Amino acid sequence: VQLQASGGGLVQAGGSLRLYCVASGSIVLIGDMGWYSQAPGKQRELVAVIGRTGRTNYRDSVKGRFTISRDNAKNTVYLQMNNLKPEDTAVYYCHADIRQYEYSTRRLAYWGQGTQVTVSS
Repeated sequence: VQLQASGGGLVQAGGSLRLYCVASGSIVLIGDMGWYSQAPGKQRELVAVIGRTGRTNYRDSVKGRFTISRDNAKNTVYLQMNNLKPEDTAVYYCHADIRQYEYSTRRLAYWGQGTQVTVSS
């Protein structure tokens, strides 16, 4: 299984970016999908998570600015980031809990490679 994240870049404060992450490989079902950020010198933190049925949860600092969504048919999760602030600058990683085999209900956690988001003031 692989998670491929894309969509990062350099944007001015107040601008927007849309991240997306595609899961591929041996996949039976994907549970929670989410985005985490890691700023230089800091720990990786949850930005937003979405369940298979659309239940969402956001970090307080991004509520009202970021929107997470998913397309189960495409094994893809999106993060629409609006009104970006310099403090949003970080590497963003996608995450997914994936069931790989029909004979097992076990789910494993997978991470994408990260995509850089830089917001200039």
